[in-house]
Amino acid sequence: MSRVHTTKTNFTGGEISPDLLGRAELTAFENGAAALRNVVVHPTGGVSRRPGLRHVGILPAGAEAGCRLIAFTFNTEQTYLLALSDQWLDVFMDGAWVHGFAVPWTAAQIPQVAWTQSADTLLVVHPEVAPRRITRSGHSAWSIEPWSFHADDDGIIHQPYHKFAAAEVTLAASATSGTVTLSASAEVFQAGHVGTRLRLATKEVLVTAVTSPTEATAEVRQTLSGTAATRDWEEQAFSTVRGWPVTVTFHQDRLVIGGARDLPNRLWLSKSADLFNFDLGEGLDDEAIDFAILSDAVNAIRGVFSGRHLQVLTTGAEWMVSGDPLTPTSIQLKRQTRVGSISGRYIPPRDIDGATLFCAASGREVREFLFTDVEQSYGAAELSLLARHLVFEPRDMDANPATRQLHLVRGDGALVTVANYRAEKVVAWSLSETEGCFLSVAVVDDVTWFLVLRQGTVRVECFDPALGLDGALSGSEATAKTAWSGLDHLEGLAVRVLGEGADLGLLPVEEGALELPYAVSEISAGLPYSHLIEPLPPTASGAGRGSPGLTVRLIRAVFRLKDTAGLKLDTGRGPRDVPFKRLGAAGVLDTAPPLFSGDVGVRALGWVRDGTKPLWRVSGDAPLPCTVLSVTTEMKVNV
Repeated sequence: MSRVHTTKTNFTGGEISPDLLGRAELTAFENGAAALRNVVVHPTGGVSRRPGLRHVGILPAGAEAGCRLIAFTFNTEQTYLLALSDQWLDVFMDGAWVHGFAVPWTAAQIPQVAWTQSADTLLVVHPEVAPRRITRSGHSAWSIEPWSFHADDDGIIHQPYHKFAAAEVTLAASATSGTVTLSASAEVFQAGHVGTRLRLATKEVLVTAVTSPTEATAEVRQTLSGTAATRDWEEQAFSTVRGWPVTVTFHQDRLVIGGARDLPNRLWLSKSADLFNFDLGEGLDDEAIDFAILSDAVNAIRGVFSGRHLQVLTTGAEWMVSGDPLTPTSIQLKRQTRVGSISGRYIPPRDIDGATLFCAASGREVREFLFTDVEQSYGAAELSLLARHLVFEPRDMDANPATRQLHLVRGDGALVTVANYRAEKVVAWSLSETEGCFLSVAVVDDVTWFLVLRQGTVRVECFDPALGLDGALSGSEATAKTAWSGLDHLEGLAVRVLGEGADLGLLPVEEGALELPYAVSEISAGLPYSHLIEPLPPTASGAGRGSPGLTVRLIRAVFRLKDTAGLKLDTGRGPRDVPFKRLGAAGVLDTAPPLFSGDVGVRALGWVRDGTKPLWRVSGDAPLPCTVLSVTTEMKVNV
């Protein structure tokens, strides 16, 4: 029997998968944990109870069937949060609703909606809906309209074209001008072709009627070169018949369209500085570019991202489009990795420290697409390798550059977060849950926003470090009072209440109001949530010299804390509060507990014979600050 002292100096390994409990030799075990729930891992190594969620608003009925958040940044002082729900868009600014208007996307279509922004315009695409541009002209002045490709004075529209029919299919016109009859050598026309444009030997016609699958009537927009049947014809690439763009971005002053419903592996780049002009012209340096991604893998485009290079994420591989600048003659397309991106819904790739993070096709991985100067190519390392039990069914994702945290919303309504500090080699995963379900996430001006489903309605909420409760509101009055109103969104629930920083416990909300046991001038009220910090078992964390199956007795544990007002510890005898509180005569906390920084020592009794069990845990639902910097343990090990 030997006595062992160990010090856990940090938690920068994050929560580790139970599948790795036998891998005690991994460096990650020294810094990892068995469970990190509703906490935030700091790059310096400590771990804190996560911020609470401030309530902002409620979306219209039906939003629970499909909704998502979009960040919109007009300038450094004017940032907006757009909440997209069933055929409706709500605009929030500075935590308040400012405008709402109708949009064409149904709840079922929202998962496939993709977007990009330039200045005051948001471009939104969906493979089954004609693309729209949403323009802001004031805080409460927003408009939505279909895209308009560049048109010449004579009405010729410079949009992408493609021949969908087989190469041998010909098309002939009955005349070279006016209203003509188009005759095809095979069935190519559908009723939806009415209103679309075709080009015969580069000359444009507008279809006005469809007579049969092989015959249509058209209006000639450019005098045709002849009436003979020709294989040199094509139709507009985007239409009701052929579908619409899948994803979009801006790169090197060009609008980039990645994929369409019927052309899933094709890329279109607009003319330089002329974003809606896709005229290929003569292939001059500033003219548009159009090409397909062809290889031995499936390459349906799922995302285009403007980084160090134009990055194209497909269902089968990741590609780099290079050229400085990109021109029709200098452009190069090179496959970098063969991971593939998730299909079925659009999850936008996100940038953290120059790396593009994306959800892999498996739905169980988050990958980091990063360029290395040594290799002069991109790699796609897996960030979730040691925490795969946390990553599944991704629904939405966004990154907060201020905290360098990536938040991923899962299909089961939980929120998975990774703190990623590459230079410090910090990749720390944790899990957050709330009373309800997380549905979507977006970061606006370094504030992390969520759509949360509670009591059958979708709420707009944001992380607020000043709160320790979810769905919460706070308020103050010059004169202390016992009756507080304004909590209609929590009607009928028992909520946790802080009065002037003191924990008043659970109180019922009736008719949107609270009645407190005594008068206070400041209050915050919301739904409680529990945090949990649980270390890896002693064998996995390297305690002692033993192997799995050791019998261990915890003698003493010393917790180094910072700015902590509430701490509940379990060293084998059940959770117990560390006495930070000062109780009033009635047995309630009548003053805010002081923040404590320093060491707290706890003694323990009893042997642990299950090598998979931790020796201690920190947990609790008190809405009070709690930060653990390190833990030193003294144990007896029976070898």
